[in-house]
Amino acid sequence: MELRDLKAFMAVVEHGSFTKAANESFVSQPSLSKSIKKLEDTLHVELLNRSTRNVELTDAGSIVFKQGQKIMRSVQDLHILLDDLLNIKTGSIKLGIPPLIGTLFFPKIAREFHQQYPEVHLDLVERGAKMVGTLVENGDVDMGIVVLPTDEKKFSVQPFVEDQFYVFMNELHPFAQFNEIELQDLKNETFIIFAEEFTLHDYVIKSCKSVGFSPNIGYKSSQWDLIVELVSSNLGVTLLPYSIAAKQTNNNVKIIPLANFDMPWRLGIITKKNTYQSYALKQLLKTIRKYEEW
Repeated sequence: MELRDLKAFMAVVEHGSFTKAANESFVSQPSLSKSIKKLEDTLHVELLNRSTRNVELTDAGSIVFKQGQKIMRSVQDLHILLDDLLNIKTGSIKLGIPPLIGTLFFPKIAREFHQQYPEVHLDLVERGAKMVGTLVENGDVDMGIVVLPTDEKKFSVQPFVEDQFYVFMNELHPFAQFNEIELQDLKNETFIIFAEEFTLHDYVIKSCKSVGFSPNIGYKSSQWDLIVELVSSNLGVTLLPYSIAAKQTNNNVKIIPLANFDMPWRLGIITKKNTYQSYALKQLLKTIRKYEEW
């Protein structure tokens, strides 16, 4: 079995058609068809159901495709291992990170890492924390920063930062002069929270329910600075990590600690278990590990 023939089969399945696969692979459709037929002859099975217009896998095709994914990952690992063996410290790292975490912490990490390894490119993929876990699991990114806890059966976890949630409200709000606020005192307030794809969306709702009420949600956003601006316009209150206090400069917003309620925001670095880590990735993890003390 030739790797070229397996790649042709994988491309057709992944793109869902011979036409798209040919365009992306820069080869002709007849060449793809010939490679797949050669692979079928080698394995003595039919991989595709050719009686349908769309690409449809046979039972044998499904098995070959799943094993093919493992083979392609092994080929990728082979190149990484050889690069490390030759002490090549260039390349790229795909980092999955929620926008809020990226805004608060990533610039400092990127600056320090770039000073040490200027030839390594950091490719930032911004998604909500829920999606970041999926990206790491699927191998779409090399590492991710998520809100803990997470599934430690799937991921290797390195603690990153721990913070506390505070109440953000307009300075004219009746509670704005309080030194601290109990979470249940906000049961009649309109909440402004992150959208559903963000872990903080579920976390805020769960926390409110734990003290006896479901929050009245007036607005949802994927941007922390927009949430703060809505608070500044007196359209509602929000719960955000205290780290944001150092970033936001709106004088109309008061930031007040929660009383009698421990609401920690714990972040962690995750990588997929049993997956090879490049030299560059190991060094980035080492750089980030310093944040456990910051």
